[in-house]
Amino acid sequence: MSPMKPSRRHVLQAGLAAVAVPAFIRAGLAQDGDLAPYQSAKIDWRQAAGEQITVAVIPASYFDNLIALAPQFEALTGISVRFEKIPPAQIRQKAVIDLTSKAGGYSTHAADPMYYALYAANKWVESLDPYLKDAALTDASWFQADDIIPAWRNANTIEGKLYGVPYDGEVTIQVYRKDLYDAKGLKAAETLEDFVSNAAALNDPSNRLWGTALRGVAGAGQNVYIYSSLFREFGGEWFPGGKFRVNGPEAEAALNWYVDVMRKYAPTAAQNWNWPDIADAFSQGTVASYIDANTSASVINNPEKSKVVGKVGFARWPKGPTGKRVSSIWNWGFPINAALPEKRKKATWLFIQWAASLPTQARTSYQYAGPAKRSGVNRLSLWKNPDYVKLMDSFGDNFVAATLGALEHDTDVNWRPRVPQWPAIGDTLATAIQQALVGQATTKAALDEAQRRLEPMMRG
Repeated sequence: MSPMKPSRRHVLQAGLAAVAVPAFIRAGLAQDGDLAPYQSAKIDWRQAAGEQITVAVIPASYFDNLIALAPQFEALTGISVRFEKIPPAQIRQKAVIDLTSKAGGYSTHAADPMYYALYAANKWVESLDPYLKDAALTDASWFQADDIIPAWRNANTIEGKLYGVPYDGEVTIQVYRKDLYDAKGLKAAETLEDFVSNAAALNDPSNRLWGTALRGVAGAGQNVYIYSSLFREFGGEWFPGGKFRVNGPEAEAALNWYVDVMRKYAPTAAQNWNWPDIADAFSQGTVASYIDANTSASVINNPEKSKVVGKVGFARWPKGPTGKRVSSIWNWGFPINAALPEKRKKATWLFIQWAASLPTQARTSYQYAGPAKRSGVNRLSLWKNPDYVKLMDSFGDNFVAATLGALEHDTDVNWRPRVPQWPAIGDTLATAIQQALVGQATTKAALDEAQRRLEPMMRG
């Protein structure tokens, strides 16, 4: 989620894709090619036949599954689709360059929700509401846009307008060693105070067991990913009185909690750990609990590498001092490039509608014939589908309930400041957090310096 550094999902899915692409291709050929579920929609799927669109995605298994099914879309619509895989550290930059040039190189791309404010401010992408409301383009009763996880839709909405339709995403939850908790009579934390208490009860570095670990490495999608939720749970507001602010009592309290937990109950190296480092440590049995995205469950349940399979429990993000749970949310959504000619915009919308539809979400997840089943489906109905739930609950105790509970109740669309200046804000805040974590500055000094650096950017 950092503009420059790979996020947990990026690295995880890139790694999976690297070994699985040939199998995906074979599996894709064997997928159910029945177009009837799509043809039941009351729209003309072939109204943009003959168009060619280019879709930029990252190398990830959840996109590989979609690519494998793309021949079905082409058969349904007569639209040709060319996919371009771009490494996660580069896709945001390449997309911005393409949008800025107005060349229309990418009809759509896997878009970071934090960039929609920038896109919308510059009119680089289309508002998708007119496409959703156009009966010639969208059969509302078939597409069921309201079934798409509201938190993800809200994250892709700027000033009431939807700019990207979520395809795949995640939410952050608690992950803990259920066997260790049971042995000590502990329960999953309801509050941040409980979380600290549990970490203290299990922290035993002399036997290579630490109570917890949270992302410490600097990055807009790394330490900021954790801190921003804490900031909101401690009562922080990004724009109190209409003025942007990252320092102050609530910010210091949130950062103090983060620093204190990391120094007392996490390995020292965790100050520079990203999500894979934490998942690996947890998998090897050296960390008792952590808070991170639900999608890391696939790493800690890899039977070839993990020593804790069958010993894992999940719970929602603990409540903060305000009584709120604020889980970080994320999704890859598809926008429409505003520079496209009209017919290609329609072709792109048909692709987005197809990719985000219930039949495609099912066929790329639990119904997928290949080895990698998607865990980040965009439909609430799928998260309640018995077949999908059965597959996902194999990750551990309470996985689906914790994930769905977080998606439905713990999200805060403003958990990070959604403004066009976000890339600079994220990088500046990441530096401040790490300075505090490693002891280079007090929490107050680090946040005050971030405020000083960001104020001119917000004015400019």
